[in-house]
Amino acid sequence: VVLFSACGQPLPTSPAPVLLRLSGSTSMQPLLRDLAVAYSERHYYVDFDFSAVGSFAGIEALRRGNADLALVARWLHPDEEYDNRTRKRLLSYTLIAQDGIAIVVNEGNPLRALTLYQVRKIFEGQMTNWAELGSPAGEIMVISREDGSATREVFEDLVMRGHHVTTAALIMPSSEAVRDYISTHEGAIGYLSMGYLGTGIAALALDGVLPNRQTVEDGAYPITRPFLLVCLPEPNAQVTAFMQFARSPTGQAIVRRTYGGARTGSSVR
Repeated sequence: VVLFSACGQPLPTSPAPVLLRLSGSTSMQPLLRDLAVAYSERHYYVDFDFSAVGSFAGIEALRRGNADLALVARWLHPDEEYDNRTRKRLLSYTLIAQDGIAIVVNEGNPLRALTLYQVRKIFEGQMTNWAELGSPAGEIMVISREDGSATREVFEDLVMRGHHVTTAALIMPSSEAVRDYISTHEGAIGYLSMGYLGTGIAALALDGVLPNRQTVEDGAYPITRPFLLVCLPEPNAQVTAFMQFARSPTGQAIVRRTYGGARTGSSVR
């Protein structure tokens, strides 16, 4: 201290602590926690707070100032991105990963492949017994997601195509809950983020294609969706730095452990 003072040099200071609040998609939580750990190892003064409330609620939290970044597992709707009257930008985003929504059954069910048409008929309630599909698993138990879930929205858009999921479906609040239920019920079928695939369940090939990093990244798997980090149009420096990290080679190496990487040229909007 004496030497610094005598030479007129300022004392070294540590960066002020930073808290980044991330709110939104339950499906994106595992990936963002991995990215946050890696980021904090490089920026020790940055901590993260996570709120798994769903994509829609994450956007609302961002708008109200209760989050710094919204985790959104679908493309933004036009009226979310722009003001309909003035065309002023309301939200910006960066694409960090591509996810496959896997159709899954209990691992004790021998069925391992379906067509998209068959999946739609099952979730409509038009097919109600596994015997119709050559499986001995008995009555089909349809598992779906709650209103406001981006996973459900994408599933209904790409699979149901205007048809309604049966009212007999059992509703679950997250991909994790879908996985846990199906792993203990042999007759169940549901859909979840491929990041939650694991013991007790089996992903089905759809029209001959299994969900994995490569088939999602190259577009061969038919049910894919983006993982977006969504911010206000003029984010602060810390938010910008974290988004850039998620798109960096280091961040994308973490993404590609499980998911398809962000396509070149699809960055911030």
